[in-house]
Amino acid sequence: MFDGPDYELAWPRDLFVAEASALLATSRNADGSRVEWLLEEAFTSSTPIEDFKAAPTRAVDRFGDDDPWATASPAGSTKASGATQPEVTQSDFLSELIKRADVLSEATAPRPYWPERTPTGINASRQPLSRDKAKRRFVGLIAELTRNGYLERVFPGECVDLPTDVDVDESAKLQELLGIPDLWPLQPAQWDDDVFYGVIEVLHDLVARPRQRWWHNWNNCGWHYSGFAVTPARALYRWRVNKILADAHIALRLAGEGEDAGRLVHMVHDDRHVLVEQALHSPDPKAADQVRHAIALFRGRTATDQDKRSAIVTLAHVLERRRTLLKAELLRRDEGALFHIANEFAIRHENEQQKADYDPVFLDWIFWWYLATVELTDRLLTRGTWPPNLSRI
Repeated sequence: MFDGPDYELAWPRDLFVAEASALLATSRNADGSRVEWLLEEAFTSSTPIEDFKAAPTRAVDRFGDDDPWATASPAGSTKASGATQPEVTQSDFLSELIKRADVLSEATAPRPYWPERTPTGINASRQPLSRDKAKRRFVGLIAELTRNGYLERVFPGECVDLPTDVDVDESAKLQELLGIPDLWPLQPAQWDDDVFYGVIEVLHDLVARPRQRWWHNWNNCGWHYSGFAVTPARALYRWRVNKILADAHIALRLAGEGEDAGRLVHMVHDDRHVLVEQALHSPDPKAADQVRHAIALFRGRTATDQDKRSAIVTLAHVLERRRTLLKAELLRRDEGALFHIANEFAIRHENEQQKADYDPVFLDWIFWWYLATVELTDRLLTRGTWPPNLSRI
């Protein structure tokens, strides 16, 4: 139990653990319907829901008698002969799943089939999604999220028993935010890339996961949703959309952190994304704000050379405040080289003494060098061997 293909996650593991923990935090004995709704969304099969429904509501010993003093133990555990062997109860079901989260598999693309494993096969290399197919897959994702109530917070559905005087105009709301009329219902065939990317970003800000739902029988009214949570919905949305962009070989991703969270940014093709994540969590609040701003400037989808220069200047300010630390930890010539680049190559200053006739591609190199140096000084500062006010000099 709690492993194998029947317990394959349809969500990122961390997101499931966060949502299950949030549900348990609201009540020790989480409401059964809320647990079932989470299990339905988070797993690829119906087995977790069926196992939850079949679980006893209280601990039962191996002779079938209620044992008020028994504590539920993980399914499959064994005890000494004659001892009780309680099952996982409904009240402990989510807790046990959280404990076993590391053994839950995450849904991934299937392993390559024969044609892809055979160099001479008819489909030896999987082709990327076309731009049109990527747009249609995105619209399919939004339809799925809409069915699951993720847009109900901003686009509430009608109910025969709960009429409202507020008319929901999805197109008007999207036009208010994006400035483009007649976007709803979504018509991907009419979008150019700029509209496509704009719709991706605006819907990121509108989704919210309903943690509760109830079925309204009258006139086949359907599901009603409540208890909306923005953070898990946006995390799931980014994960799903970024998979579509990756399959289409579009070198953009929705940022998950920083000043540009929820906005499409240029993808970094190597481990520099780890550097970005580390730098965004600087222990120095002032530096953290400047680093967030610099990263947002640099990786913006429409970043110009001037934007990149501004990002480098911002990082240079952080390093300038830490010059004492750099002098102590680096060779003096190395420390000087950092500022020589910024001061002499038309980055921090614009006058006739500056060298401006260099290839703008060097801006990328300078940015990553500076960001790595900022992250290095963060780690030096957190060692606790430097005065606490050094980063504010």
